[in-house]
Amino acid sequence: MKFVNWNVNGIRACVTKGFLEYFKAADADFFCLQETKLQEGQIDLDLEGYYQYWNYAVKKGYSGTAIFAKIPALSFTKGIGIEEHDQEGRVITLEYDSFYLVTVYTPNSKSELERLEYRMRWEDDFRAYLKKLEQTKPVVVCGDLNVAHQEIDIKNPKTNQRSAGFTIEERNKMTALLADGFVDTFRYFYPDRKDAYTWWSYFGKAREKNVGWRIDYFLTSASLTSRYLSADIEPQVFGSDHCPVTFEMR
Repeated sequence: MKFVNWNVNGIRACVTKGFLEYFKAADADFFCLQETKLQEGQIDLDLEGYYQYWNYAVKKGYSGTAIFAKIPALSFTKGIGIEEHDQEGRVITLEYDSFYLVTVYTPNSKSELERLEYRMRWEDDFRAYLKKLEQTKPVVVCGDLNVAHQEIDIKNPKTNQRSAGFTIEERNKMTALLADGFVDTFRYFYPDRKDAYTWWSYFGKAREKNVGWRIDYFLTSASLTSRYLSADIEPQVFGSDHCPVTFEMR
């Protein structure tokens, strides 16, 4: 099974920048998106052979997630069942025979860390949601987690200590999630790979210079590691300020 995850930073804009060409070439079994930035009826994607699952934010042109799957889900859930968190279209859960697939667009703590306190509540509630799912069957969770976990995951760690996405508070929540039984698939295969990023600022030719952050992930329940085949990052794919990340398992 091949999984692709991509924060498209607006699916309508991404479609004009080669999304469909990449989608067809990737030929994934599951294709997960974040930051779709639209409402129902604002795009008509003809994706033959795929079931489409969408979660839209209440606020127009904001956030939003989607999963396109070759295999129909046994169940489809939007959000995590907490009203405070479920207004922004950030989570989709699909149930399959042997696992749950969750895609997530984690809230950004914003400039001046104005949303950090909320982010901390989100982290605890989302982790609890994943652990509850895991009581039934293993979980594959992917998305823009909006955190560079370790110094190896960011080009300039020293100058970003209090930047949203690299605060010790956010990094500790990621550490807690991994300690609670989830595996960072990319680091499973490449524990020491440097300069491997998934997001670059549009400013200062950051992508050209590879001044980036690794904030897009595939994580799984530890019980799935025996099924792993590969995990990778595709920085050669443009169309967004993020690039796709991939994961394959038996």
